[in-house]
Amino acid sequence: MTMATTDRSLCPINLAVEVLGDRWTLLILRDLIFADRRHFRELLRGSEERITSSILADRLDRLTTAGILTREDDPTHRQKARYTLTDKGIDLVPVIATVAQWGANHCPADPEKTDVVAALAYDRPASWTHVMDALRTQHRPEAAVGT
Repeated sequence: MTMATTDRSLCPINLAVEVLGDRWTLLILRDLIFADRRHFRELLRGSEERITSSILADRLDRLTTAGILTREDDPTHRQKARYTLTDKGIDLVPVIATVAQWGANHCPADPEKTDVVAALAYDRPASWTHVMDALRTQHRPEAAVGT
């Protein structure tokens, strides 16, 4: 299934959401990046969130079409395919890490599953802090008092 892009916004956020914008895509990328699951069956059976085989197949196809993954025959087994991150996919590590850090900070995450978040923790760029402070002033003036 391909998404129609005629007359769509060329805003970079919109374009990224069209590729990455559902939970299954992000969870598949999580498992490829942090759990080194590279085969369909590993991704399917290893999913604590119980992804269905049809959704997994669709999202892997989308990620391959988008150039985030490559699909190649596995030399160890004729009927297996192996999925590999491309450079475009590897460039998503900071995005996934930022989403994970947000989840660890603002959701009731399992403490045993936040080790990877701690290992990838980073200091926010000053430009981000500046935008966030301005947004707090605009959206939450009572919180910005005295900051």
